[in-house]
Amino acid sequence: MVAMSGVAGRRSSGAAALRWAILLSIGVYMLLPLLAMLEFSTRGIGGGRSVAPWLAIGANDDLLRSIRVSLELSVLTVVVMLLLLLPTMVWVQLRLPKLLRVVEFVCVLPLTIPAIVLVVGLAPVYRWVWGLLGESPNTLTFVYVVLVLPFAYRALAAGLGALDLVTLAEAGRSLGCSWLGVIWRIVVPNIMGAIMSAALISVALVLGEFTISSLLNFETLQVVINLLGKRDASIAVAVSLAALLLATALLFLLSFIDQSGRAKARVSDQ
Repeated sequence: MVAMSGVAGRRSSGAAALRWAILLSIGVYMLLPLLAMLEFSTRGIGGGRSVAPWLAIGANDDLLRSIRVSLELSVLTVVVMLLLLLPTMVWVQLRLPKLLRVVEFVCVLPLTIPAIVLVVGLAPVYRWVWGLLGESPNTLTFVYVVLVLPFAYRALAAGLGALDLVTLAEAGRSLGCSWLGVIWRIVVPNIMGAIMSAALISVALVLGEFTISSLLNFETLQVVINLLGKRDASIAVAVSLAALLLATALLFLLSFIDQSGRAKARVSDQ
């Protein structure tokens, strides 16, 4: 028994060491490019260090305007995506379960269509949209919602799949709750982690999208970064690093919100 426990202890310590080695390797692999970007963006002319490229971010009007445009597009894309996708998924799962595969196919379809093909197909549609709504960058929301559908659908489907949605909906309806009330007061609190995941993925995609906004001649964040890179690479790298750090901060915020939501759920269950 002592020998067996010793062997088990060595195996567990070896597995723990392997896990830490893998995590350390992944951390180094992901951290080194960020450090290289920081080193390049702070490289001075005379060989020293300078924070002038980072200070120039706040002094560049075109860059600030593109950041505002991209943030507005991110918010609009998340709101429209959730208003369109979440009620549809709940309704199909409750009332039309035979159409689940059809809805999944439609939502995943944009993954198979290259961005350049989407632009070619949407250009005539956008001439009509611009005629009605004007040539505002916010009109990119429509095509961005299409782009984020596959990723948002997977995140929301994972959250809904973990619920006994039929039982919860029937209980809510029996207590006099409307269908909108079922979605807002029952479904949304139970899948808040999935909703935050879908929102984070959507924001990351909008902030990193370049092809469609460039071909449609809109100055979003990535388009302006590309233009800045042709004039001053240090500022472009600094902005790119700041965007990556923002996405990382959003990821940690998502993790914190998800953990606090689960803790509240456990307390309420007790």
